[in-house]
Amino acid sequence: MRNKSRLLQKLRVPIGFICAALFFFLSRPTWTWLAAGAPLILIGLAVRGWAAGHIFKGQSLATSGPYARTRNPLYFGSFLMGLGFALQSGWWPLMFLFGILFILIYWPVMRQEEREIAEGYGPPFEEYRRRVPLFLPALSAHMPDIGQKFSGAQYRRNREYQAVIGGILVEAVLILKILFPVLMI
Repeated sequence: MRNKSRLLQKLRVPIGFICAALFFFLSRPTWTWLAAGAPLILIGLAVRGWAAGHIFKGQSLATSGPYARTRNPLYFGSFLMGLGFALQSGWWPLMFLFGILFILIYWPVMRQEEREIAEGYGPPFEEYRRRVPLFLPALSAHMPDIGQKFSGAQYRRNREYQAVIGGILVEAVLILKILFPVLMI
């Protein structure tokens, strides 16, 4: 299982590009569908941005900000964004497909990453794992938010602005598909 998880870690980005191509091909957006999915995308971007300003990968265990509510806020934000884009596609089976692919790919990846973090941080991570849910955020903080404060510099170091740029590009393609129906091949 560990080797499969590591393979999925490596393949998740190429698989994402293949899924994106299928998404663009299959999507049939309308202004209504764009409006319906936009809040999920914006919330997802906000969660990811908030998380990126709190995580110092490989340097310290992130437990502040959104990490006080979920151990995987970056993946949770990505999930919201993906769900929003699937909704914007105007083709409901994409939402179902997205959910299944997310579970099949990211659940094992989250578990593998947890094993690696547990090896690096030991008892402090075990305490954190005991108090904070894996994926869906707890409505009330389970960890005292006494850690790192949000850092705009860290947000930039983690290059989270790339998610914003990617989101804008996806929206632009969807808008072009609406404005130029010939693109709805």
